[in-house]
Amino acid sequence: MTRIRPILHLCAGLALALSVAAHAKPRREPPPRPLGTRPALVAFANDLAAAEGWDAAQLHRQLAAASNLPKVRQLILPATTQTAKNWNAYRDRFIEPKRIEAGVAFWAEHEAALAKAERQYGVPAEVIMGILGVETFYGRITGGFKVLDALATLAFDFPAAHPRAADRQAFFRSELAEFLRLTREQGLDPTDVRGSYAGALGWPQFMPGSWRKYAVDFDGDGHINLLASPADAIGSIAHYLAEFGWKPGQPTHYGVTLPVDPAERARLLAPDIKPTFSVAELLAAGAEPTGAARNHVGPLAVIELHNGGEPPTVVLGTENFWVVTRYNWSAYYALAVIELGEAVKAALRQPPG
Repeated sequence: MTRIRPILHLCAGLALALSVAAHAKPRREPPPRPLGTRPALVAFANDLAAAEGWDAAQLHRQLAAASNLPKVRQLILPATTQTAKNWNAYRDRFIEPKRIEAGVAFWAEHEAALAKAERQYGVPAEVIMGILGVETFYGRITGGFKVLDALATLAFDFPAAHPRAADRQAFFRSELAEFLRLTREQGLDPTDVRGSYAGALGWPQFMPGSWRKYAVDFDGDGHINLLASPADAIGSIAHYLAEFGWKPGQPTHYGVTLPVDPAERARLLAPDIKPTFSVAELLAAGAEPTGAARNHVGPLAVIELHNGGEPPTVVLGTENFWVVTRYNWSAYYALAVIELGEAVKAALRQPPG
């Protein structure tokens, strides 16, 4: 399977998506209806059944009966009104007392699995904790959509108004096939599994294809269960990041002062989250890496996070920062994950009282 964006990559974490949706103006929506038989669906079912040795007629019936969900089609579209990006506001959604408190309790309960993941994969426990906290509030919010309905809707009735409709629809058809394979492998009823509006599953919000490729049986019970096993979720997140190139012991980011020259600033910011520049190149451009950054070996990304009308936050992202963005292609997401994990770790170390 090629490494395509998991669908954490279509939203800034399930919790944020649900928060935004909850504050949106209520709209009367048409009721869900079955997808029914259509040429694209029949062709998909025939091809998949032939490739996997499944009963084509049964698959036709299953897919045709899946509900076409107007809410899913609405949520997958980009926002109609654009607001200025604001890192401080984004950060406050996640680095907040209740989420930190929940993280401390989760870490205390699953300390052994987190330590094992860190030993085995080299990924710090706090990074795993940050992802679990941003994605699902440590398993509290994993999604209420029937995944079969959500994926079938996006596979066969993706909104044409989306700027990348053809690519996205092809992605969701691939994920629908992966979901159907996954449910057969795991002995799950595909009509009963619930997840995000985009088909992400379980505690870590893996897409079906990512589950099949990166999920691991970390609790040793002979079964991978991202829907109900925190240990499997912990190990799978660590394995995922390791597979995408996590470098044990490397920081995720450093501080930096941008050069005064506007052209040099623009040149350094152009690659965004992709590590591109050596420390020597940054210094030659007039940037001022701070502290340990000056001794860093390897490429760095110059990343600017906007704060509405206030001065932006600027960091130097390492290759490990880039790895975190493989979970969700957003610097705002990655820094929220990192800072939430650090906040939970700090709170865990505080003496009682």
